[in-house]
Amino acid sequence: MNKIKLRSYIVDYLLIILLAFLYALNYELFVLKNDFAPAGIGGIGAMIEHLTNLSFNLGYFTLIVNVPLCIFAFFFITREFAVKTAVFVVVYSVSLIVLRMVDLSAFQYDAQGVDTIFPALIAGAIAGFVYGICFRRNSSTGGSDIIAKYVSTKKPTLNFFWINFVINAAIAIASYFVYTETGESGEIIYNYKPVCLCMLYCFLMSFVGNMIIKGSKSAYKFFIVTTHPDEIDAEIFAKLHHGATRISAKGAYSNTDRTVIVCVVNKRQVVEFRDILKKYDDTFAFVETVNETVGTFARVK
Repeated sequence: MNKIKLRSYIVDYLLIILLAFLYALNYELFVLKNDFAPAGIGGIGAMIEHLTNLSFNLGYFTLIVNVPLCIFAFFFITREFAVKTAVFVVVYSVSLIVLRMVDLSAFQYDAQGVDTIFPALIAGAIAGFVYGICFRRNSSTGGSDIIAKYVSTKKPTLNFFWINFVINAAIAIASYFVYTETGESGEIIYNYKPVCLCMLYCFLMSFVGNMIIKGSKSAYKFFIVTTHPDEIDAEIFAKLHHGATRISAKGAYSNTDRTVIVCVVNKRQVVEFRDILKKYDDTFAFVETVNETVGTFARVK
């Protein structure tokens, strides 16, 4: 293994360890005190904690459930994914156990049943951040993520996060029967608030995670059909400092030769690019959104 690859592995695992600790801290600060399930395997564990009045730590439950799931992932998904997920799960579980021994009351967001939407929003956004970075590193937070990953490998057309959202929706429904209150006469009072908070958490987690998975290097791809390739290329080089790719083409209706220019530009250059194209007749273009650009290219000077 060369030094660059070794350094990449070290960075990956250090980042996964930090994310696992952040995930545990997120649960302790924003979820634990506000009586809602964060969905997935963690949601099941949170409901068990609630029913046992915190006598059974979520960290132990996470370990018990995820060890066999990581073994399953090792044989039926990929070894790298399974090992990285196992590291995340172990650090996350141990962090939950250790953090429970520390007095975090000064930092916990205890909404006390009022405006509990705010801790759910914060927790969902942080969870989505952790999810997105983990998946970009070919890892996961374990539990339902492993199940969703396996399903998506068998059915690639299914979006990973929406599979997870469906699984989490079932957990949200179950929370309706767990987070109950007792009335003055001893009757059980059911409340839809934990279900709504769980669904909000799941949706925001999926949304933020999806945005991170897509990447921040978004751009626009121009397909230009023209009889003025030299002039357009020259302006692209001079004004936008971009290269382009030429493709020879023939019009299906006119049966005349044309040139197709393909060029990817950033968002700030779209208006300038359109101004260039307006100068030339016999020119047609359409634009597509590019979620992310990959690779290293020499800059045109």
